Amino acid sequence: MKWEGNRQSDNVEDRRGTGGGGFGGLGGGGMRVGGRGIGLGTVVIALLAGWIFGINPLTILGMADGGGPVAMAPQPQQAPAQRPPASDEAAAFVSTIFASTEDVWTEQFRAGGAVYRKPTLVLFRGATRTGCGVGQSAMGPFYCPADEKVYLDLDFFDTLRRRLGAPGDFAQAYVVAHEVGHHVQKLLGITDKVDAMRARVGEAQMNALSVRLELQADCLAGVWANQSQKAKAWLDSGDIEEGLNAASKIGDDTLQRQTQGTVVPESFTHGSSAQRTRWFRQGLDSGHMDQCNTFEARQL
Repeated sequence: MKWEGNRQSDNVEDRRGTGGGGFGGLGGGGMRVGGRGIGLGTVVIALLAGWIFGINPLTILGMADGGGPVAMAPQPQQAPAQRPPASDEAAAFVSTIFASTEDVWTEQFRAGGAVYRKPTLVLFRGATRTGCGVGQSAMGPFYCPADEKVYLDLDFFDTLRRRLGAPGDFAQAYVVAHEVGHHVQKLLGITDKVDAMRARVGEAQMNALSVRLELQADCLAGVWANQSQKAKAWLDSGDIEEGLNAASKIGDDTLQRQTQGTVVPESFTHGSSAQRTRWFRQGLDSGHMDQCNTFEARQL
């Protein structure tokens, strides 16, 4: 991507120098989340399934345990956040991508007669306080609808490249754009509607709703890619393939096959590799939000 020299977002908090604890909770035979015991095997699968592009990994862990959203023990108050240093290339990259999502979604909302309320991107290491509980690096990037912030440990991009087999700057941009897609869902009222159904449906139905929510965020990431390319012409040859490869590598079926050797479709919370690739492509090819209605799609 030809991203250098483009505007960087002002809505970025750099908490990487403020401490905030380590990964925690994965030692021994299990961990306790919100007072409930969860086996280590459940945690590993839940984190892998929610690692990439989860609207809130804490909620995923709660669903895996058969309950509602869970909270983790609070940590000490952190120091005021600062802007990333100008010399930090990785931070500059994600700040540039975040600024592009601001530009695209501000225009998309304006065209629809609405105002886009910009989220905040939080860079952290280890663990950090969020409006959804304590976020940890092991959870991967996530969006917290309670405080309208996207949380990202930049070390995750090494995992994306080395462990998950999804290298490239556009694969990283896809990560950021997907999380911002969850913010768009929040502003449109979609997230609240799905959460309101949580107490009225069983685990299988909730998983199915979660899949549609996640696939819609994939589609919205594709819409961003389409519109940003029209505005900036900044994609290089192979960038689209990097994004599609990332979508394929993090499908529930692929992750389950890698971690447990079997695929259990009824436990999917994010969608299969084929589904994620398809819906990202749908948004990418169309460039229109109205093509991302996964909730009325007969076939995902």
